[in-house]
Amino acid sequence: MRVAKGLLGLLLVMPLLASADEIGQVSTVFKFVGPNDRIVVEAFDDPKVEGVTCYLSRAKTGGVKGGLGLAEDRAEASIACRQVGPINFKGELKDGEEVFKERTSLVFKTMQVVRFLDEKRNTLVYLVYSDRLIEGSPQNAVTAIPILPWTQQ
Repeated sequence: MRVAKGLLGLLLVMPLLASADEIGQVSTVFKFVGPNDRIVVEAFDDPKVEGVTCYLSRAKTGGVKGGLGLAEDRAEASIACRQVGPINFKGELKDGEEVFKERTSLVFKTMQVVRFLDEKRNTLVYLVYSDRLIEGSPQNAVTAIPILPWTQQ
C-alpha cells in the first residue's frame, strides 16, 4: 500500500518538473567499447515561470556501464538561465522548489535544479546540485535572472 501511494505521489509530481532537450554534446574520453564519456548541454523551460529557459551542462559517463545506464555520472554541472520572453508566473513560487531532476546513477544519485525568488532584488535564482542517498556533493552552480519587462524589437 505504501509503495502504491509513493508511486502515485511520484506520478503526480513528475508533470510539474521540466524535461530537458539535448542541445549538443562533446566527447571527452574515447572508449573502445560503448559510448564515449562526454559533456552534454541540455535546455529546459521552467514549468512555473513562462519566459525562462535554463541551459545545463553536465558530464555523462560512457563505456559499457554508461551505455547500459549503470554508471554513476560525476557531480559537476554548470547552469545558465535566461529570460527568453515575457516572464509570467503560472502559480505560487516556493523557495527551493525543484524545477528539474535527473537520475545520474542507477538508484542513489540525482542532479537537480531548484528555484528561489529574491523579492528584495526582483530576481529569480536557480541552483544546480547533485545529491546521493547517503552522501551528497557540495559542488554546485548558480545563475540569476532579473525580472524585467520584455520589449519587442
